[in-house]
Amino acid sequence: MQQRAAITLALASLLAIGLSGCGASEAVETSPTSTSGQGSTTYPLTIDNCGTQTVVTAPPQRVVSLDQDSTEILLSLGLADHLVGTASWTDPVLDSLAAANSGVPRLSDNAPSYEVVLGTDPDFVTASFGRHFAQGGVASRERFAETGIGSYLSPTDCDNGISINGGGTRTHALTIDALYEEITELGAIFDVPDRAATLIDGLKTRAAAATEGVDFAGATVAFWFADTKTPYMAGGLSAAGLLAKTVDLDNVFSSSPEDWPATTWEAVADRDPHVLVLGDLQRDRFPGDRLDDKISFLESDPLTQTIDAVRNKRYIVLHGAELNPSIRFVDGLEKIQSWLREHKDEL
Repeated sequence: MQQRAAITLALASLLAIGLSGCGASEAVETSPTSTSGQGSTTYPLTIDNCGTQTVVTAPPQRVVSLDQDSTEILLSLGLADHLVGTASWTDPVLDSLAAANSGVPRLSDNAPSYEVVLGTDPDFVTASFGRHFAQGGVASRERFAETGIGSYLSPTDCDNGISINGGGTRTHALTIDALYEEITELGAIFDVPDRAATLIDGLKTRAAAATEGVDFAGATVAFWFADTKTPYMAGGLSAAGLLAKTVDLDNVFSSSPEDWPATTWEAVADRDPHVLVLGDLQRDRFPGDRLDDKISFLESDPLTQTIDAVRNKRYIVLHGAELNPSIRFVDGLEKIQSWLREHKDEL
């Protein structure tokens, strides 16, 4: 498959596809993927993707997904046989996708090198976060294009044509529509639009059920992703900020436009949140990535011991992927709903 720069073409017709049910944690059960261009997508397909225009002349056959979130979407669309590499994982794969993922090579737990990616002979690269395409990342999108490799960046990481994780700053709050746009566009690129529609419908159905009756009545919250020294707490325009708004939690760092601003424990203690959402990361990149390390720190440090959520052990535990813009946002909502049912009287 060849890629080339071209003018944009809207995918409005695909975004308007009728939807029918399947859950986020379930791989879509369908017939094998069309690879001959005979399906619902008309090729060449031109996409304006976060400031980069790419022509897809046929469904990609050898794909490297640079992030767990992107990989789990592709697996959910039944595209495991197209994946020749994956990277940048924070958590174990969803149980329902484990069998499909077992045959996909893990190039790196974090970001792979450009040479490692090229070693898989890919014709397409996907990413959830634009840092992979920024200076110091895997390689720029232009560099991939020079070798005939197309690229795609999740719209959840894009604001006014600029990648947030590639050095930009959000000016608008993230909405769930950006995730649905990603699923729809990947469905179009790989000629499986019906699978994308089914996946989106399942997410919407589960999200509606997970938020029914959930109301924290403005209780305050902080979302801690990682690092005990300079903790990364979710800003108000981020995916975690979207979770907070959805269940009427008041994010104490909502004024920050950054997705995960690095702050201080003094700042957290000053805001004294009622609830702490803790990222349970299955990695060891920063101090306090893992849940046990987080709780041990919070309950032993003289300053953090004073925080209301710590004093009362009001912890909601979410995986890293559930705090990022991914199909796991609905798993996060379900866990928040479950926690509130058990602890509502404690607020």
